[in-house]
Amino acid sequence: MSRLPTTLALTVAVLAAAGCATRPSHDHGPIALSTDRGQDTAGPVLAAASLTPTQGKDVRGLVLFREMDAQHVMVHARVIGLKPNAEHGFHLHENGQCASPDGHSAGGHFNPGKTAHGPQDAEHHAGDMPNLKADANGVADQKFTIQGVSLSPGPNSIDARSVIVHADPDDFRSQPAGNAGARLACAVVAIQ
Repeated sequence: MSRLPTTLALTVAVLAAAGCATRPSHDHGPIALSTDRGQDTAGPVLAAASLTPTQGKDVRGLVLFREMDAQHVMVHARVIGLKPNAEHGFHLHENGQCASPDGHSAGGHFNPGKTAHGPQDAEHHAGDMPNLKADANGVADQKFTIQGVSLSPGPNSIDARSVIVHADPDDFRSQPAGNAGARLACAVVAIQ
């Protein structure tokens, strides 16, 4: 059975929940997504990243980002195909590339401040995010805010960076990457 309808439904549902407008195209083809803000040119900056599995894996999903201010970004991640009832490391990586079969083209954690790896409430890489927590069906659906990043141009911008979902939980102690294991899925962040 094809996963396209499931993935499309997931994408539309997550975008709708994040406040992005959706509308069907006139030819009843694929759904066109719109972030048209009308006359409100000072509206929020939005970005999205569509997770695709690395070789031999089956993890997929969508991650939405909304800039709250110059140093805070709200994240909404919906990921499927995870190990049920498990935590998975979840990071922003330095390169906006997902070309390699194992996700390593994404490089290391996004870390423009050259800080130590850690949780959001302590010293951390700009790309350090909370672990994803999968339910009994292997689905994670989480919202949280991250600090020290932006969608606007500048050294802390996550536009054109990548998102990686890992096989194991991030321990937030091991340097430089939290001992989070293999890369299960990768996506490039793109301003909408």
